[in-house]
Amino acid sequence: MTAQYDNLATLESWNDSFKVSPHELPGERQMRARRVSGFLRARQAELPVVPAQEAASDAASGIADAGRKTAQIEREWVSAQWGLVPRWVKSEKDAKLRAPKLLVALNETVSTTQAFRDAWLAGQRCVIPMQAFYVEDLRGGKPVPTRIARVDGQPMGVAGVWECWKDPQSGAELLSYAILTINANNHALMRRYGHPGSDRRMPVILGEGTYDAWLSARQDKAREFMRAYPANWLLANPVENKKDKKPKGLFD
Repeated sequence: MTAQYDNLATLESWNDSFKVSPHELPGERQMRARRVSGFLRARQAELPVVPAQEAASDAASGIADAGRKTAQIEREWVSAQWGLVPRWVKSEKDAKLRAPKLLVALNETVSTTQAFRDAWLAGQRCVIPMQAFYVEDLRGGKPVPTRIARVDGQPMGVAGVWECWKDPQSGAELLSYAILTINANNHALMRRYGHPGSDRRMPVILGEGTYDAWLSARQDKAREFMRAYPANWLLANPVENKKDKKPKGLFD
């Protein structure tokens, strides 16, 4: 799965696509482990309770309802580190060691894996804006970095989970997040990428109309959002490596 993604290039892109933006552009255009960007989360009042019969009707009507009436929520942008730090981590040193290993969470195990369980069960879900993400094409033997983006060039809103860690020594708080992924073994595009013999994975790319529903969904309905983004809506481009360029005239 990806260990790198591209941030949006302008504040207008955040506003246009997500109706909220950072106060200023994140310093990192290309995101890697422990770099700081951020996510969208819900800032909202207590959600209304829906009777069981109405909830069942909502579930049958489609993912946008997710089993209850979506509350009117206000989105907020939160600056945070990519690479989740669980709340039970005991030291800053341990936090720095764990974060690069916790960039992504598997949909199948996010509710049971120790590192992500608390965030998931607490409903700490988020939307991570990105312009593209990167995978390695290993079909030729040599890894070829490949950029995956939407065909229409629009940003992606990717599902994630977040956590707030407090340093026991200094009391300083650190917000962090991880990308949620699903199995892509049968995905027409993403099944091409990954190590032989291992499961293929892809981020959970949310539909634009489901952001608020994802952020406010009842816990037992949240996994209904874990769906593969259509392959024909995505574009894959190999990334040119400067070291592989042939100097002009040298071998002509």
